[in-house]
Amino acid sequence: MKQSNQNEITALYCRLSQDDGADGESNSIQNQRNILERYAREHHFPNPRFYVDDGYSGGSFNRPGFQQMMTDMENGKIRTIITKDLSRLGRNQLHTGLYIEERFPMFGVRYIAINDNVDTDRSESTELMPFKNLFNEWF
Repeated sequence: MKQSNQNEITALYCRLSQDDGADGESNSIQNQRNILERYAREHHFPNPRFYVDDGYSGGSFNRPGFQQMMTDMENGKIRTIITKDLSRLGRNQLHTGLYIEERFPMFGVRYIAINDNVDTDRSESTELMPFKNLFNEWF
């Protein structure tokens, strides 16, 4: 496990597509921000920083906020990535799984999806993750 650095960012990632807008306030960017900020504060995650993609589909990872977050991760700035749920990260089951299971660990990054009870530091929490990702893709 990589040693923690005072300058490392806790990435709080929010995404909302036009289709998600039908869900109204429950998925709004402001609601996601509130949930993520409260979670980071209550669990003592350092240096929270928001990365936001408003109006972008979860079917593609070619989103400016997501790409900036990946650049910061690759440059060693990010220790943890937190989303409201798995579908905020992405709706493509294969690619979402590859980020969570391959790419994030390659850079020593912990991933948490609050509402889906996923935390890559607890292996038992990721057992149902592929199925949740598949349902998100079908959605």
